[in-house]
Amino acid sequence: MGQVTIYLNSETERKMQKIIKKRGVSKSKWIASLIEEKTANTWPEPVVALAGAWADMPTAEEIRKKIGRDASRQLV
Repeated sequence: MGQVTIYLNSETERKMQKIIKKRGVSKSKWIASLIEEKTANTWPEPVVALAGAWADMPTAEEIRKKIGRDASRQLV
């Protein structure tokens, strides 16, 4: 397990203390959860839950039909 030292200005530390007290977690756990959240390779659950929410939204295939053929590409 890695270990990191960070330096915070007084105002940021005060805000962090307020949040961790409210959530009942340690500084280390709170900071680790922020890093995990920011480095995740998945969509947040509220975004995933929106899938299919718009019944009249065209599918990707329907949108692409109107675009036409793509131009030929030259490999360099």
